[in-house]
Amino acid sequence: MIGSFDRLGFARHRRRFRAADLDVRLDGKVCLVTGANSGIGLATSRALAARGARVLLLCRHPGRGEAARDALRRETGNRLVDLRLLDVSDLGAVRRVAGELGSGAIHALVHNAGVLPDRRILTGDGLELTFATHVAGPHLLTALLAGGLRAGRGRVVWVSSGGMYLERLSLDDLAWERRPYDGLVAYAQTKRMQVVMAGLWTERLAGSGVEVHAMHPGWADTNALRTSLPRFHGVMGPLLRDVEAGADTVVWLVVSPKLPGPSGAFWFDRERVRAHYLPWTRERAGDPERLLRLCDEVTGLAGGDPP
Repeated sequence: MIGSFDRLGFARHRRRFRAADLDVRLDGKVCLVTGANSGIGLATSRALAARGARVLLLCRHPGRGEAARDALRRETGNRLVDLRLLDVSDLGAVRRVAGELGSGAIHALVHNAGVLPDRRILTGDGLELTFATHVAGPHLLTALLAGGLRAGRGRVVWVSSGGMYLERLSLDDLAWERRPYDGLVAYAQTKRMQVVMAGLWTERLAGSGVEVHAMHPGWADTNALRTSLPRFHGVMGPLLRDVEAGADTVVWLVVSPKLPGPSGAFWFDRERVRAHYLPWTRERAGDPERLLRLCDEVTGLAGGDPP
């Protein structure tokens, strides 16, 4: 499995791809992508815009967000690419942007924004930054946009990472108060949480017509990888996938008319894959439900049910 994460693995896997799965127009569809100004988020947004969707780039940096919006409009000819400033780790900002979006139909919500800090950082809400960005913020955004997702019979995609295969669900010290901070472990643990959250949100939205999926993109050559893991990038550089290959399964999960697997599945290169390869990484009984309760509590979702 891990031997397939590089560009050679993608080249092998793409031989079984069905071109018709992406031969789809998205005119009239509304797609939201977090972390959309670079890397996999930008490549995803470009692919959706090229198919005619109204694409909302949810970005935290004004200058980079505006540059991405302008570039996508120019490259695709789609004037319906727009920008909303959003730091998904800021729960107040999530509520503000969700309120601005209103109750219109949403056809895709891609949770792509990511961070890999080298030190423990707490957000203004008192949450560890990696957890806030990868889990709490996306959880709240999904809940607040649940009505629009129902109206659009939308798809939610969590962009995880193959690094989660090395970690199990860890819930006893989310703020890293009782252990030395390790950015790589925090990243992998929250990426594991995202895969679990896809299943939990599938249950929460059962019967609504909304599908929720998680995927991982393999080893893609992104700016985030270069800056966060420079040694890994230096060694693996020639074998890394380009961002289009990293985004391929995200785009496929959004646009393919019929997916060959159920909501809540975990995907890699358009194929459903196992979420565990190491026995000790399996969730303990009750831990997924505990994760959901914790996310509801820290985001202030009374009663747990989406609006």
